Amino acid sequence: MKTFSKSLLIICYTIGNLIFAQNNYPQNYFRNPLNIPIQLAANFGAVRSNHFHMGLDIRTNSQENLPVVAAADGYVSRIKVERYGFGNAVYVTHPNGYTTVYAHLNSYFDSLDEYVKQRQYKDEKWEQDITFSAGQFPVSKGQMIALSGNTGGSAGPHLHFEIRDTKTEECLNPLLFGFNIPDGVAPVISGLYWYDRRFSSYEPGANDIAVKKVGNIYKTDIVYVSSPSISLAIKAVDKANKGFNLGIYEAQLLIDNHLIYGFKIDKVSYDDTRYINGCIDYAKFIRDKMSIQHLSVLPGMKLPDYSFGSNGIITLPDEAIHNIEIVIKDINGNTSRLTTQIQLNKTLDRVSSGSRTITPNEGKMVKTENAEINFDKNAVYDAVNFSMSERSDPDAVSNAVILHNLYVPVHNNYSLKIKPNRKLTGEEKNQTVMELNYGSDKEFVKGKWNGNGMEGQFKRLGVARLLLDTSLPSVSPNWKEGMFVGNSSLQLKGTTKIGDIESFRAELDEKWLRFARVKDNFVYVFDENCPKGSGLHTLKVTTMNTAGNINTQTFTFQR
Repeated sequence: MKTFSKSLLIICYTIGNLIFAQNNYPQNYFRNPLNIPIQLAANFGAVRSNHFHMGLDIRTNSQENLPVVAAADGYVSRIKVERYGFGNAVYVTHPNGYTTVYAHLNSYFDSLDEYVKQRQYKDEKWEQDITFSAGQFPVSKGQMIALSGNTGGSAGPHLHFEIRDTKTEECLNPLLFGFNIPDGVAPVISGLYWYDRRFSSYEPGANDIAVKKVGNIYKTDIVYVSSPSISLAIKAVDKANKGFNLGIYEAQLLIDNHLIYGFKIDKVSYDDTRYINGCIDYAKFIRDKMSIQHLSVLPGMKLPDYSFGSNGIITLPDEAIHNIEIVIKDINGNTSRLTTQIQLNKTLDRVSSGSRTITPNEGKMVKTENAEINFDKNAVYDAVNFSMSERSDPDAVSNAVILHNLYVPVHNNYSLKIKPNRKLTGEEKNQTVMELNYGSDKEFVKGKWNGNGMEGQFKRLGVARLLLDTSLPSVSPNWKEGMFVGNSSLQLKGTTKIGDIESFRAELDEKWLRFARVKDNFVYVFDENCPKGSGLHTLKVTTMNTAGNINTQTFTFQR
């Protein structure tokens, strides 16, 4: 059997002797942040939409308001209150150089909760991001700091828990810190894919290889490829003892017993987390909801401290059979292996190269008659044969601009300028918004007029257009006008025709009132600012939508 060329063998041997360094993290310094055994719904590094999962999702048995405790001595250094994202979150800084983060909380411990509340009333603003000095809110290991919940971008009650390097703010894999979470289950491999890397990984895309389990080893039939330059990708999950599908911690790719690529997910910063889109088959993730991870480096993927070995591109210099082994590990060392053989068959080659309109590390401008898009040098992870066209749209004040397709990721903001299809008045310009439809959802921005067009920024591809919005936002109360409200809160449901409610202000008897935003609803929990038996109240609510249209509504109720 033939082997690789001499130069390739030298590279492989060098990589085969590589020792991938791992930092020594303190063991058993941090305790379980809940008073129930840790059961994971998601782990660090799991594939998410446009980001790696940056911590542990710890199950709360479908309950809210479980005590959340400090994982170690320290002080509350920051809190956040936001509609999406973390919802209510607490950051605790510890003397050993780490910060722990606790998110999706319902409330904070009493003195902190009161401080935040007073700050909200002082600022007349519900969303907050407050930092604290070391002496303001010291906490001890095991002290209750909050109650768990389901706030922010949470799909069900749980606690999101992170450990960060205090100095760099990098998120570290909490499972490197010695938490006792029994796990004797090896990862499960369910798919293998190859890509023709003479071209972009996006075109022609993935070629499926059927995987079967034989005993304790995963295998495939011999893989015949039509290209002398390929890469592989794997579909696998880490199975925890309780049955949840977790993300893969480590993968290695070996050819003829030589390591040529691997990844390990020990740490990621929020500045870099979007590089997930360069680590997965993005098209299959968007189209088929499948998490397929590349065993190679795309040319525009610049995530540090993630991959090791070479770039993972397999160069086949001959038509001999070569042995492939893929090793998948969880953080406890449970290991699964896939073995197969690969052979180049040039007679199968039917692929012709397309043009590469946009390539990594190069900026690019693309124009149509009425639109212009500008990408910077970090926009794409692999070459894209980018297409852009227009079609008439009777519901818009511009043509619809088709930006390639939904299945190619963009790493950072691009600038898009669209001309209207008729002359707009000054008032109409002020009421125009830019919409991007990317299949699963829509995004609306209030762009800026630049010469003869509106300019906005987006991070996804799809279909964009200009919409004229003359409608007013509104809220609908969960009580009848003037009625006695006996429950614990007031609730208002927000509605817009186009876009979102961008600002909300409520005044009770001419004084600002603290409404929390829960998805599209606004909720005020009765407190001392509206005591029982205080008679008839007037609630004035002012909202503004994406277009900038403002509506003021007045409601009355008794308490």
